[in-house]
Amino acid sequence: MTQFDLHRSPTEPKTELATELTTKPVVAFLGIGLMGKPMASRLLQAGYTVIAWNRTRSKADELVSLGAKVEEHVADAVSAADIVITMLEAGPIVAQVIAAALPGLRPGALLIDMSSTRQSEAQDAHALLAQHGARFIDAPVSGGVVGAQAGSLAIMAGGRAEDFAEVEAVLTVMGRPTLVGPAGCGQIAKLCNQLIVGGTLNIVAEALLLAQAGGADPTAVRAAIRGGFAESRILEVHGQRMLERNFMPGGQVKSQFKDLENVLIAAANAGLRLPVTELVTENYQRVLQQAPQADQSAVLLALEQNNPGQRLGSIEDQLPG
Repeated sequence: MTQFDLHRSPTEPKTELATELTTKPVVAFLGIGLMGKPMASRLLQAGYTVIAWNRTRSKADELVSLGAKVEEHVADAVSAADIVITMLEAGPIVAQVIAAALPGLRPGALLIDMSSTRQSEAQDAHALLAQHGARFIDAPVSGGVVGAQAGSLAIMAGGRAEDFAEVEAVLTVMGRPTLVGPAGCGQIAKLCNQLIVGGTLNIVAEALLLAQAGGADPTAVRAAIRGGFAESRILEVHGQRMLERNFMPGGQVKSQFKDLENVLIAAANAGLRLPVTELVTENYQRVLQQAPQADQSAVLLALEQNNPGQRLGSIEDQLPG
């Protein structure tokens, strides 16, 4: 038996859950981590019945006070669910959890993977679930923990239009969902997002370090250029993080690096070369060796490594232990 109980027969669907079904679907939420916890919390606060599962059960138990039901095994967690949401670390783990869920999935259940994976992994999940009479949407998100807490995530969905229409209300509780194409296209949209985010983070770091090296006040420069064409959410949020040298995790370096690697894989599959993304990926790889769990704005550290003697500000780095 694996840690996901792949061969365990699910228990019978719990009758008390069946009787709770009203107009809102029952949601199984698999993966109660940095992002999954606030996302599942918002569903509970919106009145959805949520059945939670996490590999480390104690994290799922934190949702009990909000009304969540917690199951020890994946197949049990999904057995009474109309909608299954996965929010996990990477594609291989998503595949393991889906395999563990298959024995318990109800006929016609709709699984929404909100993790960041490769397009090919999403397409494989779609094909596998279709073989078992279930449906699939890949719906990765952008916005980090702050966006998850506020319910303002950008949600990029790939799947059938009729399936998207069925779950749009559920997704709207967590953010702003947009259907971008068939299964697998949500992951392509997320990679486009991460390409822009990763590249912009590097440019903001370069701009602030240049301002200081040239004798200007980088804080004043950031304030001066905001509102012009250089304005962006990255300049607003992560520019401030860099000035404060606050690299405590929101979006993590290891996640950004993984996404950029997947960008390059998707580009190669499409016959493209993305030279700027190659350079940005190298910078994140450098930080990955030093602070994998740091916020993605810690790419500033790679720039400083490339410029010995140059450092933005004098504040001590705030890094995860």
